[in-house]
Amino acid sequence: MGFGIIHIQGKKVQLLELDVLLLHKLNGHNLKLKRIFEKTLSLIDQYHPDEIAVEAPFFGKNVQSMLKLGRAQGVVMAAGLYRNIPITEYAPKKVKLAVTGSGNASKEQVSYMLQKLLNIKEAPKYFDATDGLAVALCHHLQTKNPHMAGSSSGSWASFMKNNPDRIG
Repeated sequence: MGFGIIHIQGKKVQLLELDVLLLHKLNGHNLKLKRIFEKTLSLIDQYHPDEIAVEAPFFGKNVQSMLKLGRAQGVVMAAGLYRNIPITEYAPKKVKLAVTGSGNASKEQVSYMLQKLLNIKEAPKYFDATDGLAVALCHHLQTKNPHMAGSSSGSWASFMKNNPDRIG
């Protein structure tokens, strides 16, 4: 499970944390869900976010994987709701569109754009981490300018025109 935590002050977006929660050493899906819940509460208690954004479940070829992912997302949402934090979900294509200007961008393209936009010096080891960060940035862009961040008419040229301070 990847996550990214950002702080917004005025027009400045600051990266606070970018990481993954590795679960492969835990036996059993229940233990993994418990660990996700605990880590989410820990992050909430450490950073006191105003809002939480998660990637919405998407249909995949493997139904079992989709069910497990949906449960994990539900646990993250439950932890946020337990702390009375509003939750917003974003479709993967909407996240990619907001960050790169293309809803069909690759994980590599998303990671590259995040590095440029947030001045990240070193490429993260896991794309799950940048996926989580992309959702956070998408949420910021969506709440800042909902017409540009999520619409299919939000072209890369439009993004650059509307955000000259974010292009390096």
